[in-house]
Amino acid sequence: MKHRTEEELLAFLDGATDERAAIAAHLNECANCREELERIEGVFAALDAMPIPEPGEHFEERVWQRIAPRLGEKKTRWWEPFFVPQRMAALGGVVALVILAFFAGRITRRTAPAQEQMDAAKVRERVLVVAVGEHLGRTEMVLMELQNAPILRGEKAIDISETQRRAEDLVEENRLYRQTALKAGDQAMANTLDELERVLLDIANSPDELTAAAFETIRKRIEVQGLLFKVRVVKQGLDERKANPDAKPAENKTRITERNKV
Repeated sequence: MKHRTEEELLAFLDGATDERAAIAAHLNECANCREELERIEGVFAALDAMPIPEPGEHFEERVWQRIAPRLGEKKTRWWEPFFVPQRMAALGGVVALVILAFFAGRITRRTAPAQEQMDAAKVRERVLVVAVGEHLGRTEMVLMELQNAPILRGEKAIDISETQRRAEDLVEENRLYRQTALKAGDQAMANTLDELERVLLDIANSPDELTAAAFETIRKRIEVQGLLFKVRVVKQGLDERKANPDAKPAENKTRITERNKV
């Protein structure tokens, strides 16, 4: 018996196929395809139920204050800043979540069965684990750039403009993931993201050029708080959760919390 493809099952759910009758007849006879259809419905139902964190008060004002000083630097088309590679990479995780949520709403609007509702929390956790893992990877690169940047003798000012722009992109993304982790009850992840957010804000709000003393202050803070170590510990915990998604959440969180104490 030839099984139906995932694309055909998606089209069946969406009602966008002329083979609905044939696919329905096949589903009555094929347990494997019925199971695959239920899995797809469960994923989309979980994405529909995923909470969308509030961006916080005065979000529009904060964004405008950050971009307004740059508007006069050079004449560009209004859409060009959105396609800068660094910004596209930094916002990739958030955009992926939004697209998936939209697609899920388009595909399925029916009430999920009880078993699918029970699995919704697991699906939400997997999406969060993948997205936060990628975010932490980008944040780790910013911290390592600051830690490893050489300070030349007699150098009066250190240009951190490129690192600063990446930190600006990561701040709002970090805040969204922190709020989502809190709603999911993952306090260990939320605590680490909170510490990262404070340092990222310091970097983003600093002048483009720092004195050697000011630059060393930021590096010292990263070192004293053990941020690079904590980021790597949480990333390792996320890798373990991806490899063993059926592990009890409490076991994962306890393991991360113990390693996260520095």
